[in-house]
Amino acid sequence: MPTHTKNSHHRSRKHASAFTAIVLSSVVLSACVTTQTFDEGIGYREARFAEVSAMRDFRQCRDDALELDQQARTTGDSAKYLASARMLEKCEASIGPGARSVAKDERMQAYALSIQNHLKGGDVAAARVNLEKFTTTYPDMDIYYADGSSFIDTVEVLLGMRKPSTIGRYSDANVNAQLKAELRRVHHWQTH
Repeated sequence: MPTHTKNSHHRSRKHASAFTAIVLSSVVLSACVTTQTFDEGIGYREARFAEVSAMRDFRQCRDDALELDQQARTTGDSAKYLASARMLEKCEASIGPGARSVAKDERMQAYALSIQNHLKGGDVAAARVNLEKFTTTYPDMDIYYADGSSFIDTVEVLLGMRKPSTIGRYSDANVNAQLKAELRRVHHWQTH
């Protein structure tokens, strides 16, 4: 039969108290960490929901603007081109700062279409302003047409924002070959 001494009983209680304190401390600390993670999870979910909601609204707005664009192409109505361009601008403007980094490609294409539609609708000043906004918002980025030509170079040439190079008119621009040839032809007949 084991015999307990007063000293060993006191040590056992001390160890039990220390063990209990460590366990309670661990539980309390883990509760704090769990609470922080839980709060961050909720914040993340709320932010993500806001992004998803903003993109859903953007896409609906863009689809409505694309419908106007299609009507403009069918009828050749410059007013519908302008209406589509303005609607696409509003779609981009409606995205809050929290969703600015979401779906950049889609947004770039929509904004590029708004610039193009301003040009087709005859509002050259708005096309220039929006091209500057486009290049500021998406620095070092461009959109390429199916033939590999640059959207930015093409619009700059069409808007007269690109100076002719000394080597050859528009030779350094990544623009469709047919567009270059037509612009050179027009320039030739304007100067001769």
